[in-house]
Amino acid sequence: MQTKHNWTKEEILEIYNRPFLDLVYEAATIHRANKDYSEVQISSLISIKTGGCPEDCSYCPQAARYHTDVDVHAMMKVDEVLDAAKKAKEGGASRLCMGAAWREVRDNRDFDKVIDMVKAVNEMDMEVCCTLGMLNADQAQRLADAGLYAYNHNLDTSEEDYKRIISTRTYDDRLQTIENVRKAKLTVCSGGIIGLGETVNDRVSMLRVLANMPQHPESVPVNALVPVKGTPLENQPRVPIWDMIRMIATARIIMPKTCVRLSAGRTEMSTIEQALCFMAGANSIFAGDKLLTTPNPDFKDDMAMFELLGLTPRKAFKNGKPNQKAEEVTA
Repeated sequence: MQTKHNWTKEEILEIYNRPFLDLVYEAATIHRANKDYSEVQISSLISIKTGGCPEDCSYCPQAARYHTDVDVHAMMKVDEVLDAAKKAKEGGASRLCMGAAWREVRDNRDFDKVIDMVKAVNEMDMEVCCTLGMLNADQAQRLADAGLYAYNHNLDTSEEDYKRIISTRTYDDRLQTIENVRKAKLTVCSGGIIGLGETVNDRVSMLRVLANMPQHPESVPVNALVPVKGTPLENQPRVPIWDMIRMIATARIIMPKTCVRLSAGRTEMSTIEQALCFMAGANSIFAGDKLLTTPNPDFKDDMAMFELLGLTPRKAFKNGKPNQKAEEVTA
């Protein structure tokens, strides 16, 4: 399927609303056109700076203004990060994602520590991803120079729905950060969350923004909201598995070369439900007992599932490093 960057909402909505089996069949067909369709990348996500965030993201237990069970922790030490990376690699992970509860990156000693972490994990032959909030072009370049492979900055929802979820930054702020990441020739990881109380039109609108970027994000995480007590969205119902599969399948069809990440919410899914997600085009998961501050399946359970489904872990840097290739890199 030829890559397209001028999708209309109507076109994507028509795909999303197709009869379920037809939708999954088409997505699976496109996915299988890739000879590596049975490979799934395993990533591990750790929180290097937890809690105390000044933002008001309605879903996040790390926001300082909400009363949750998440305690504020100081920045992890480089040795602690390396120990976590070693355990993740032994468990089968080829990518380590480091998250900090910041609104934006500041040029201070904490950012210097992040640079040291990136350099150290990169030397372990693991892809390194960071999610640190907003950053400018110079900061993105500094991360790239340290060996960062990818930067995560999710859109979360549609532009129309955004202010209902977050008021402490704008949609344009998010898009500007992604542009800064591109300028530094880093791979982009950007997706969203479903189950926030958004409409199908909001989901389609968010996918359209991603699919119409001049270069599709190399990674698109599809997260199901994990409601946390103490946050404004604590009483949101669980997202139906059929909605997750529809989102994954639609993303696979409109962004055929992108790595679609089955992210938050997997603890609520059975092996059969996850198998349908993989069939619909998901080819990455986060493994380990936590996703920043919310529960996640551990490595042993995922390895058993991989064996059952005939999936194999993807190796790091399979398509080269961003600064080594002029053509588009698929993360």
